[in-house]
Amino acid sequence: MDFTKLPKATVSRLEKLGIRQPFDLVLHLPLRYEDETHIFNIADAPMHASVQVEASVAHSEVSYKPRKQLLARVIDDSGELWVRLLNFYPSQQQLLAVGNRVRLLGEIRRGFHGDEMIHPKIRVVSAGTALPDALTPVYPTVSGLSQPTLRRLIQDALAACSLHDTLPAELVERLDLEDFGRAVRLLHQPPPEVAQRQLAERVHPAWLRLKFDELLAQQLSMRLAYQRRRERTAPVLTPTGTLSESLLAQLPFGLTGAQQRVLAEIRRDLASPYPMQRLLQGDVGSGKTIVAALAALVAIESGHQAALMAPTEILAEQHYRKLADWLTPLGIEVVWLAGSQKSKAKAATIARIESGEVQMAVGTHALFQESVGFARLGLAIVDEQHRFGVHQRLALRNKGGSPHMLMMSATPIPRTLAMSYYADLDVSVIDEMPPGRTPVRTRLVQDARRDEMVDYVRTVCATGRQAYWVCPLIEESEALQLQTAIDTHAQLAEELAEFGVGLVHGRLKPAEKAAVMADFVAGTLQVLVATTVIEVGVDVPNATLMVIEHAERMGLAQLHQLRGRVGRGGGESNCVLLYSAPLSETAKQRLKAIYESTDGFVIAREDLRIRGPGEFLGSRQSGAPMLRFADLERDTDILEQARDVAEQLLQSQLAVAEAHLQRWLAGREELLKT
Repeated sequence: MDFTKLPKATVSRLEKLGIRQPFDLVLHLPLRYEDETHIFNIADAPMHASVQVEASVAHSEVSYKPRKQLLARVIDDSGELWVRLLNFYPSQQQLLAVGNRVRLLGEIRRGFHGDEMIHPKIRVVSAGTALPDALTPVYPTVSGLSQPTLRRLIQDALAACSLHDTLPAELVERLDLEDFGRAVRLLHQPPPEVAQRQLAERVHPAWLRLKFDELLAQQLSMRLAYQRRRERTAPVLTPTGTLSESLLAQLPFGLTGAQQRVLAEIRRDLASPYPMQRLLQGDVGSGKTIVAALAALVAIESGHQAALMAPTEILAEQHYRKLADWLTPLGIEVVWLAGSQKSKAKAATIARIESGEVQMAVGTHALFQESVGFARLGLAIVDEQHRFGVHQRLALRNKGGSPHMLMMSATPIPRTLAMSYYADLDVSVIDEMPPGRTPVRTRLVQDARRDEMVDYVRTVCATGRQAYWVCPLIEESEALQLQTAIDTHAQLAEELAEFGVGLVHGRLKPAEKAAVMADFVAGTLQVLVATTVIEVGVDVPNATLMVIEHAERMGLAQLHQLRGRVGRGGGESNCVLLYSAPLSETAKQRLKAIYESTDGFVIAREDLRIRGPGEFLGSRQSGAPMLRFADLERDTDILEQARDVAEQLLQSQLAVAEAHLQRWLAGREELLKT
């Protein structure tokens, strides 16, 4: 099968479906099936289920009341049925011409004229036309690529491509797997006796084989990426410990056992000659920043530079202030680099980084621009790593040789995701909260009681504490009818006139944003109205109340992040989730989960169940093969099996592993370059 001989328009449409070569067609599996292998008598056909009848057209007309539609009456020996097309073409009028014998596939419902099918699938046949011997597949497609065309192309690919098993017969038998070729052919053309429920729920042995092969390819690709990284060289960082000891001595708190454990893991990696690529995850407020600072000191004590990159200026500036407070007294030069800086200041900072004068650089994506070079970059730290694309992280890694990389995430990653999409990383988890953190009490309040919440904010601020009031949108949206941050700020400033009420959102100029945040940190402002720009990186221990409007519109991870902005001091803290009724089923599940748990890992598992892996992966999906068939929540047992087999193949049957990867990732080699 030669794609170059296909019409260019067809090739273009196939590419939109991710189909670039014949074997991609083999793996383009049906969404569902239509059963055209059986014909019901009209009188016996069940209602409200997909059925096929064969009948003669006795009457056909275009009716204009109550609207233009094509009406036809068809009959067989048992009874009659009406066919109604609300939108139709002349070709469909020809199909339903009086005297034609037609097969109709659709659902029968009660109608004005009697039993009817609305917009059935119509095919003209002659008496005795044979029935197909397999269910008819319905494939995912795009405009301009019809089901018949796609079916023909897939059948051509099945005939042209080798469907041999990439796995040894002994392994297939031991794992009780379906033969690959047989599994693929069955999924494209299942015989009518196959249980359609098993096909629809993807639990048929043929589906299980495809899921296993897909997960095995993913595990192999991740492990090979891990191995390739260990073939590169990185600076061996051998610190003196002097600066680290000085920092720890000046801190008003001690490290938790979990912080000490992950720091030991990081230091062990930094002392090795291949690049560390470690993911440091910990719940909101677990103390990742001090671990990052101590990791940076390992590089600095070893004569190298460290860089910390964050996705937003608010978060990057928060890191800069904290790191400068900790490291400047130790004689370490910490600089700030962001896109909003004036050209002259930015150029001066870049020159100092390139000269090696600066030991610690903190900033946004500006750090990985081509104009920025490092003299001796030993460690690159990326916070909220899932917000950056793979290529952005690689750009930072490629600055100044091959530095070690520490990626941080306050969105705990469920075990199944860590096993699959993060299998190429070493993972450290801070699973212990620092002492003194006050548990945050979560309350669900319908927005009809908003006035009560304003009174509650007044009561909290009167005690000397501060509050956040979060709005999810900055611009008015008629479709969603959400209160805007600007309107809310004006309203709260009037209602709480005795207090200072500030406003911060993503469209403020960085200097204005920084000024408002500084006033809030200093206590000049008692209430901060904000969009979700404060989701991460804001640390004000005196703020003990968080009110979130339209909480039903937000994701679980985002709600948990926002809630983590309070409870950072000794005072009792509360998070009020204002919601609008009625709630969708998904919104109910989210709010129930956030109300019942403050454990980020519990919430992350629930978020994965509700929304799937995309939310957690963020931009990482541009560099990791996304799963088409397997479901991480339901197929954990297959994932664990695939992980074990991947390890075995890479140790003792590398040729088998390569053949399997070639089948699943051929033409997608970029997915391996993480």
